Amino acid sequence: MAVAAALPRRDELAQEQTWNLQSIYADNDQWEADFQEVAALLPDLAALAGTLAASGAALLHGLQLRDAADLILGRLHAYAHMRRDENTADPFYQAFDERCTSLWARMAAATAFFAPEVLQIDDAMFERFMQTTDGLAIYRFYLEDLRRQRDHVRSTEVEAVLAQASEATRAPNTIFSMLNDADLKFPTIKDEEGNPVELTKGRYILFLESKDRRVRHDAFEGVYGSYTALRNTIGATLSGSIRRDIFDAQVHGYGSSVEAALDPDAIPLAVYHNLVDTVNRNLDLLHRYTRIRKTTLGLDQLHMYDMYVPLTPGKARRVDYDEARVTVQAALTPLGVEYGAILHNGLYRDRWVDVPENQGKRGGAYSSGSYATQPFILMNWQDSINSMYTLAHELGHSMHSFYTRKAQPYVYGSYTIFVAEVASTCNEALLTAHLLATTTDRDLKLEILNQQIDEFRGTLFRQTMFAEFELETHRRAEAGEALTTELLSEIYRELVTRYQGPDVVIDDQIALEWARIPHFYNAFYVYKYATGIAAATALSRQILDEGQPAVDRYLHFLQGGSSQTSIDLLRGAGVDMTTPTPVEQALQGFGELLDQFEGLLKR
Repeated sequence: MAVAAALPRRDELAQEQTWNLQSIYADNDQWEADFQEVAALLPDLAALAGTLAASGAALLHGLQLRDAADLILGRLHAYAHMRRDENTADPFYQAFDERCTSLWARMAAATAFFAPEVLQIDDAMFERFMQTTDGLAIYRFYLEDLRRQRDHVRSTEVEAVLAQASEATRAPNTIFSMLNDADLKFPTIKDEEGNPVELTKGRYILFLESKDRRVRHDAFEGVYGSYTALRNTIGATLSGSIRRDIFDAQVHGYGSSVEAALDPDAIPLAVYHNLVDTVNRNLDLLHRYTRIRKTTLGLDQLHMYDMYVPLTPGKARRVDYDEARVTVQAALTPLGVEYGAILHNGLYRDRWVDVPENQGKRGGAYSSGSYATQPFILMNWQDSINSMYTLAHELGHSMHSFYTRKAQPYVYGSYTIFVAEVASTCNEALLTAHLLATTTDRDLKLEILNQQIDEFRGTLFRQTMFAEFELETHRRAEAGEALTTELLSEIYRELVTRYQGPDVVIDDQIALEWARIPHFYNAFYVYKYATGIAAATALSRQILDEGQPAVDRYLHFLQGGSSQTSIDLLRGAGVDMTTPTPVEQALQGFGELLDQFEGLLKR
């Protein structure tokens, strides 16, 4: 395994391999000036309390002033958190990010009266405001959606207190982030050649993909040994995060935490439960996969550290970043010339992507930015097909953001997480179709199918298991149970056992996997990955089968932002997520991939 024994420092990276944060602020003084500008606007915003229902003009003025401050704050936060993520051990940009968090809380407190005052406007007066005030019509959907939630908005005084408390109640998230990204240390292990190599979060999956079972075992033991040492602290942080979710739900009059999480996006509870129920009815497909894995690897016992090693003969194909961005762009040509030109500029001229792993860099990958900036992508590149798929995935997010911000005014210039994973996963599906269509090499086809099967397994099955974990832990806490580390591990182990099936040895350490998952601190988020792959599977097939009509619908969807509900945006693109059908079709597609894979293995 050709990896460096030590990671490079940030200042050792080539500029073209890093994102262009100077396009946001040329220097920290500009950031500071914007910070002070937003801080100066807060008293003006707070002074509007009691005026919004006076007239349509007063309402419009308040909304526009709030949007102006919010737009700058979004730019401030984008710069601060990405600078922090370049090196999470750097206290300078930690302070920037913490100041932004504090400013968000102050902004929320200063504008906490907005929702209650808008909801005080009776229907007749609201319609009169809309009809007689030039410029207010653009806010119609936003205001009507806010009024839909009127039963869950508290008084101005209560909302102000809750906003002021938000900085403190985010402590579990902050503590976990610092533990996980800055303080947690992993041991050094030996690679296939016996050389000592630093174990990192970015390299962990790479080690689990090793053909050398000893390397896989040592990486597994090394990671979980580190988390085991902090299990009680992390258990307390997750329990605190769940208690905060319950508090927020109860204080806003929701029947459960999951209802509170879904309602702001107008997602029916049936969507969540359809997903969990449909996947559970089809766990035999996942069990079939684990049998294939056990047989193909020739193992008497299939352990959890054997779940990522590729099932393909020979060495995994290495793909460097330059090859990956050429391949991804070629795969996305069905989306049109304009899409391709924007993508090319982002990958080359505008430096959207921060490519290599470096000392202290935040793990994983994401797409970020704000309405007032270009998109940005954080990677921790490993020369693998998996990294190429991650690049395609994050580019889906970034292109969605680009199209939305170009087409929508600020009030609708973002999109819900529910639809965000559709664009990213659609890109992955198009990449798979391209790779399978452009190679006749059996081993490469097997590797691509292996990649896509693992994507389905990791997204549709694994994220649904995570969603079930969140549902159960919140249910237990809502029923008054204490969420001890032991209980969290017991719940998690039962889920892993049920999902993986009888052909997998459930190693004791895997019961602590919940301690590694950052998404659990943003509750009822992960189910959207699973619904996203279901919708994306349907849309990618439409794009490839129908051509331009489906492309037009898809690009219109990307431009929609938050100008409609997520469910309606997807209906317009050609997918109805209120039914089990998209999930069932995605599971059928998973079965077809297994058929193709087994067929090639027998050749």
